[in-house]
This record gives sequence, C-alpha cells and structure tokens, in this order.
Amino acid sequence: MLQIRIHGRGGQGVVTAAEMLAVAAFREGKHAQAFPSFGSERMGAPVVAFCRIDDHEIRSREPVMEPDVLIVQDPTLFHSVDVFQGVSPDGFILINSTRAPDELGIAPVTGRYAAGQVRTIPATELALLHVGRPIPNAVLLGAFAALTNAVTLDAALAAVGERFKGSVAEKNCAAAMAGYDVIRQQIPAEVGAC
Repeated sequence: MLQIRIHGRGGQGVVTAAEMLAVAAFREGKHAQAFPSFGSERMGAPVVAFCRIDDHEIRSREPVMEPDVLIVQDPTLFHSVDVFQGVSPDGFILINSTRAPDELGIAPVTGRYAAGQVRTIPATELALLHVGRPIPNAVLLGAFAALTNAVTLDAALAAVGERFKGSVAEKNCAAAMAGYDVIRQQIPAEVGAC
C-alpha cells in the first residue's frame, strides 16, 4: 500500500489534492481513499490530508502516520508543524518551493534521504502562470505522478477533469502537465518509484 500525507494551509487545495489523487488511482483500477484532518477550519490554518492507494481493498481508516510520500504545499509550515514526522526512510518528499532542498534550512531532515528522494518544485508560481491563482494542488498532482509512477499523467488529468469543468479544468490540466514536466526533467524516465 502506498500512503501519502499532504500538508498545507486552508485555501491551498490540500483536501482537493488528496481527492484528485484518489480519483486518479480509481481510474487506473486501484483502490484508494482520501480524507482530511482539520484543526481550526479557517483560511491559512494548517491542514493535513491523507491518501492511500493499493491494488487490494483498503481497510485502514486511521491518519497516515508513516507516509511513503510526503507533499508539502506550504514550506512555512516547517517552523510550526513537524511535517516530516514518520516519513519512510525509502519515501519521497515533494516540496512546493522555488528553492532547492539544501536551501530550505531542513538539512537535518534532507540529510537522511538519498539524492533524489527530496524534490522541490515552484508549484505556486506554475499555478499562477497556468491557473491564475496561487493554488498549487494540480501542479503537485502532476509532479507526484512523475516522481512516483503511482498514477499516470493521463489518470491525473482525468481526475482534474472530473473535479473542474470548462476553462478551469483546462487551466488546471495545464498546471498538472507543467508539474509533471518539471519533475521529469529532473529525473531519468527509468527512475521513479514507489
């Protein structure tokens, strides 16, 4: 089973990201679940969402405490929430940032992982470019597909198309493709891997 935890802030589409990821997995014939965990439900408050993907029925309903993939939509959370807690030593960490992992001040964390396991992507900037709003979830969905091969880009785009309609869907699909392309340029096609 692949377990994913997504950290962000209210209004960044954290819950929607987990839901689209689950839909992408369903479209590929896999079992999936997605659910959020809220503190105070207000714009800007820390939000966590979880997703599980498996080839078999998923019976677990607890929060994901030991994720195989961690997605951080807002790196300002590094100073207020232990987002890295429980991440698998073989896992992947995907961070929304214009800076490289070694420039984020999280060396004690990133030093525990092999080269390529911790990646950054300017998801907010790509979302602004393609969607016109600073909501990085579609970009990170495409980046997740490229990094893990857990879902295909086609399935991710179909999930975006189910969630949004018309020009909003087109813009979010463009954002997801941009995220996919950025990560694919960083790693050889044969790597990728959960």
